[in-house]
Amino acid sequence: MDLAVIWFLLIAVLWTGYFVLEGFDFGVGMLFPILGKGRDADDTEKRRRVLLNSIGPVWDGNEVWVLTAGGATFAAFPHWYATLFSGFYLPLLLILVALIVRNMGFDYRGKRADAAWKANWDKAIIVGSFLPALLWGVALTNIVRGVPIDENMEYTGNLFTLLNPIGLLGGLVFVALFLTHGAYFVALKTDGPIRADARALATKTGLVAAGLAVVLLLVLGISKGSVWSWLTTAIAAGALLFSIWANTRGKEGQAFTGTALTIAAAVATYFFLLYPNVMPSSTNDAFSLTIHNASSTDYTLKIMTIAALVFTPIVLAYQAWSYWIFRKRISTAHIPPAQDPTHLPARASR
Repeated sequence: MDLAVIWFLLIAVLWTGYFVLEGFDFGVGMLFPILGKGRDADDTEKRRRVLLNSIGPVWDGNEVWVLTAGGATFAAFPHWYATLFSGFYLPLLLILVALIVRNMGFDYRGKRADAAWKANWDKAIIVGSFLPALLWGVALTNIVRGVPIDENMEYTGNLFTLLNPIGLLGGLVFVALFLTHGAYFVALKTDGPIRADARALATKTGLVAAGLAVVLLLVLGISKGSVWSWLTTAIAAGALLFSIWANTRGKEGQAFTGTALTIAAAVATYFFLLYPNVMPSSTNDAFSLTIHNASSTDYTLKIMTIAALVFTPIVLAYQAWSYWIFRKRISTAHIPPAQDPTHLPARASR
C-alpha cells in the first residue's frame, strides 16, 4: 500500500481517538448546568466537583491526540496543512481560545471558595466545551462537502462560508453525540443520584443525536457516498441505537462503548467520503487536494512510519494504564468540604 494512503488512514485513526476520548470530556463540560445542579448550593457544588473529578485525571491526556493529528498532518501532508490552517484560521483560533479558557476553568475553579469566582469559571468550562464541539463538526463537515479552493491551493471563502446549514447541522450532530457520550461516561464513573440523572438524560440526548445524525449522513452519503461510507454509516446508526438500549437496562459500560463505536464509525464515514481527496474543492475538481498532490516525499513518510511504530505503542500503553488506575466510581459522598486556598495555614518552615 502507498505510504501516503497509510498516513491518510493513520490520521483518520488519530482524529477518531481524539473525538472518542475528548468527546466525553466535552460532553461532561457541557453537562455542568444540568447534571451539576443539586438540591441546594452545597449539593450543587459537590455534584460539579464530582463531574470535574470524573475527567480530572484524563482530560489533558485526551487533548494530546489532536496535537498529534495536527503534527502528523503537517509532516505527512504539508499542502493540506497549509490550506487548512490558513483558510480555517479563524474557526481554529476560536477552538484554541475556547480550549485554553476551558482548561483554565479546570485549573482555577478551585483556587477560591467564592461562589461568584466558581460560577464564572463554570461558565468558562461550559462555553469552552460547547464551542470546540460545535466548530469541529462545522469544520469537518465542510471539508467533506468541499470548500472554495483556487488553483494555488488556497481557500477563498471566509468564516460565513463555513456557517452554512449543512455545516451547522454537522456541528449540532457533534454536540449531541458528545453530550450523550459524556452522559454515559458520567453514569459509568459516578454513583448515587448523579448517576441516575445521567442515565435519564443520555436517553433523551441519544435520540436527538440519532435523528440529527441520520439526516446529516444521508445528505452527505447521497452526494458523495461509497459502499464503505454507507457501511460505516450503518455501523454508526446501529451502535447508537444499541447504546440507547443498553442504557435503558442499566448497562453503562455497554452504552459508553456504543457511543464510542458510533463516534469512531462516524469519523470513518467522513474519511471514506473524503478519499482519495484530503480537501476537495467546491469550485473546480481540478483544484482539489488529494492524498498524492498534498503529501510529503516518500523519505519523510518512511521516517514518520518508523517513529510511529516505535512510540505509538508506548503512548497507548501509558494512556490505557492511566484509565485503569482511575477506573473507580465516585459520588458526592467522596467530596470533602470545600476549603478556601487563600486562607489555608502556611507551611511551617524547616
